[in-house]
Amino acid sequence: MSGSNPKSFAGPALFSYGFRPFFLAASVFAIAAIVVWMLILDGSVTIAGPFTPTDWHVHEMLFGYASAVIAGFLFTAIPNWTGRMPKRGWPLFLLVSLWIAGRLACAGLLKFGAVAVMVFDTGFLAAVVSMAVVEIVAGRNWRNLMVVVPVLILFGANMLFHVEALIYGSADTGRRLGLAVVIFLITLIGGRIIPSFTRNWLVKRDPAHLPAPASRFDALCLVAGALALLTWVFHPDGGAAGGLLLIAAALHALRLSRWQGLRTAPSPLLLMLHVAYAFVPLGLAASAAASFGLLPAAVGLHLLGIGAIGGMTLAVMMRASLGHTGHALVAGPVLTAAASMVFLAALVRACFPDVSFAGMSGVWIAALLWAAGFSLFALRIGPYLARTSRNPT
Repeated sequence: MSGSNPKSFAGPALFSYGFRPFFLAASVFAIAAIVVWMLILDGSVTIAGPFTPTDWHVHEMLFGYASAVIAGFLFTAIPNWTGRMPKRGWPLFLLVSLWIAGRLACAGLLKFGAVAVMVFDTGFLAAVVSMAVVEIVAGRNWRNLMVVVPVLILFGANMLFHVEALIYGSADTGRRLGLAVVIFLITLIGGRIIPSFTRNWLVKRDPAHLPAPASRFDALCLVAGALALLTWVFHPDGGAAGGLLLIAAALHALRLSRWQGLRTAPSPLLLMLHVAYAFVPLGLAASAAASFGLLPAAVGLHLLGIGAIGGMTLAVMMRASLGHTGHALVAGPVLTAAASMVFLAALVRACFPDVSFAGMSGVWIAALLWAAGFSLFALRIGPYLARTSRNPT
C-alpha cells in the first residue's frame, strides 16, 4: 500500500511506523521493569512514586508494557485498515515521549504529586484513543472502531487505578479491570488474527482441514468472557465469578481447538500464537478455582499476565516486526527460544513460586526467564526496528 510506505519518510527509520519505537521500547521496558521489581522484592531498591510496590509492578506491566504494545499494534494496523498514511515523525516521537514520561513519573523519578503523575500517565492512552478514532473515522473504517472501545475502557481502568491508589492506598479493582480489559483485547484481536494467519499458512500446505470461520460461537465466547471478567473485577470471590469464569474457560478452550493449532507445529512463529491463547482458558480456569478458594489468586493472575498477555504480545511483536521490515515470517531458533522462555516463566511463576533451584526461588527463576526471553527478542528484532526496512510494507 503506497500510502503506508516508509520510504516516503525522510526522518529516522525508528519513527517511520508505529510498531518500531513502541515494540522496541516495550521489549526493553519489559526487561527493566521485571528486574527492578525483583530488586524491590529483595529490598535492594525502593521507589518513591504514588503506588505501593505491588501496585507499581502490576500497573507498569499493564499500563506501561502492554499499553505500549497496544499502541504499536494500533498505529501499524490502522493504516492498513484505512489506507491513510501512518503516524510518523514528530507526532510519533511526542507520543513515545509521553509514554516514557508516564513511566518515569510512576516510578517517582519525576518530582510530581500524585495528581500530576495521573495526568501524565493516563494522558498517553487518552492520546492513543483520540488519534486512533480520528484516523479510523477519517478513513470511514467504521467496523474497526470496535477495537478502540476496549482501549478506551483501558484508559478508564488506568484512571480508576490512580484514583483508588490516591484514596485508598491500593488499587485492587483497578488492577483487575486493567487485566480484564487486556485479556478481552487478546480474545478479540486474537480471534481475528490467529485463525486468519493459520488459514493462510495451511492453504499453502494442506487445506484439508482449515480453521473454523468466524461465527456466532465466537461472539458467544467474547460475550461470555466479558461477562465473566466483569463479574470477577467487582466480585472476585464466590460462586458467581467462579461459575462464569469456568464457563468462559471452557468456551475459549473449545474456540481455540477449532483453529487447528496442532497442525502449525512446523511453524513456531504461528504455533506460539496458539500457545499464548491457550493461557487464556488456563488462566480463567485457575482464577475460577481461586474464586472458590481452591487455589491462590496469584496462580490465575500470572497464567493470564505472563502466559496470555506476555506470550501473545511477544508473538504479535515478532510477527509484525518481521513482516513489516521485509524479513521472512520465520521465528528461527532465537525467537523460538524467546517465546519458550516466556511461556515457561508463566508456568514456573504460577505453579512453582516457592520451589528452590540453585539457591533461587521459583519467582526469581520466572523473572530471569521473562527477562531472558525479552532480551533475545530485543537483540534479534531491535536492529530491524531501528533501521530502514529491506522491503517495507
